[in-house]
Amino acid sequence: MVNCLNTPLFFTKKGLNPNFTFSHNCCTMELKLHKMRTALDEVVQYRLKAGEEEILMNDLIGQTISLKFDGKTQCMSCGNFRKIFAQGHCYDCFTNSADASPCIISPELCEGHLGGGRDPEWEKEHHVQPHVVYLAVASSLKVGVTRETQVPTRWIDQGASYAIKIAEVPYRKLAGDIEVALKGTFTDKTNWRKMLKNEIGDFDLEEEKWQLEELLPNDLSEYMTEDDEIWEINYPVQQFPEKVKSIGLDKQPYIEGKLLGIKGQYLLFDEDRVMNVRKHEGYWVDFNHS
Repeated sequence: MVNCLNTPLFFTKKGLNPNFTFSHNCCTMELKLHKMRTALDEVVQYRLKAGEEEILMNDLIGQTISLKFDGKTQCMSCGNFRKIFAQGHCYDCFTNSADASPCIISPELCEGHLGGGRDPEWEKEHHVQPHVVYLAVASSLKVGVTRETQVPTRWIDQGASYAIKIAEVPYRKLAGDIEVALKGTFTDKTNWRKMLKNEIGDFDLEEEKWQLEELLPNDLSEYMTEDDEIWEINYPVQQFPEKVKSIGLDKQPYIEGKLLGIKGQYLLFDEDRVMNVRKHEGYWVDFNHS
């Protein structure tokens, strides 16, 4: 049984689910946490998967929400109810599944274009595909890699406020080689605390991009793209934290507070608290809003 506010927060793929019953006080349901689905708009639109439905998270900003965790976790890969080791995977899947391969973090290690990898068919579908190398500003300037179909999702997940494409390549390994060549000049990490405080550096992305051409060997610089569009991303936030306090369900199995905004994959609560939803993929929780 799910009791919900009389507002269209819960949708099936065809619209509002007619099987939900509503009350005027709160909505509670059990769900397995997934990375929030996003859509670029004037402000990013966030949806949290809830079985076959989705919760429109933007509509909950300004309301009190809670998550209660009773210790049940389910591997996002094999589906077994096991302890989550990393990235939503149990230990066995993290060490064996294709979607947890080392080249996910280090694309320069990818062997998909050679027919290698943990699962060659999976590699062909996901890594032997057009990729983009980009510059993004979440706090400082960083270089990164993503599959072309993940633009701008990857930037949103990182909490970037601005981004520009540097290069377009036919497969992941090449993108990784370009990223490695540029790591000496730019970081490939996001300072998540500064990102969440909205401390954003001021950069001329187009100028920065074309200065990079001299840093790349000819066999890599040929992939630089003439597409100089600068993507601007705004997030649904009422108030940014002044001092970031990270909270998680392992140490605090009941989290409750006023939702002040969402940035990247973080929920921003009152009292400067933040929770990384993606870090909790596979956790079953009782989700409530009132």
